[in-house]
Amino acid sequence: MKSPDVDALVQKFLQHKLTLALAESCTCGWVTAQLAAATGVSEVLRGSVVTYHAEAKQRLLGVKKKTLDEYTAESQQIANEMVEGLHKHLPADVCVAITGLFGPGASETPDKPIGTVFVTILLEGRAHEYREVLKGPVDQLRDRAADFIYTKLGELLERRQASPTAAVRGS
Repeated sequence: MKSPDVDALVQKFLQHKLTLALAESCTCGWVTAQLAAATGVSEVLRGSVVTYHAEAKQRLLGVKKKTLDEYTAESQQIANEMVEGLHKHLPADVCVAITGLFGPGASETPDKPIGTVFVTILLEGRAHEYREVLKGPVDQLRDRAADFIYTKLGELLERRQASPTAAVRGS
């Protein structure tokens, strides 16, 4: 995502008077880092946490070992627990968690190939879950994941603006 797009997203957060927090795994803080250049980000961004290793997910975000064992670290269930823990420890109006597979190994399967990401966005008490299989070279997956998150955040804020009192529906 180009800087003006990140600027526009941060401006939407400012317009809605919303704060943002992120929990990143496979993106290693890349989503947050790209926001740093945006005008007004200091008024929007509460903080972020990178929990690449399962132990970090458990200690910093309260992800349950049982959930990790049952679903793997790269799953929607983990993204959901990550966002819940993030909201508990770093409350913000919008909380985002991402986990996924950007290299061979881990929990890769034919149904969950490299490039699969799981994102949960918590907005106004409602979790919006996304599973996406990103295509392209491994070295570009972090960029594509960041773009995916920025797009989904923008869509949710647009829907919120169009109908501020109605519930925002995720996909």
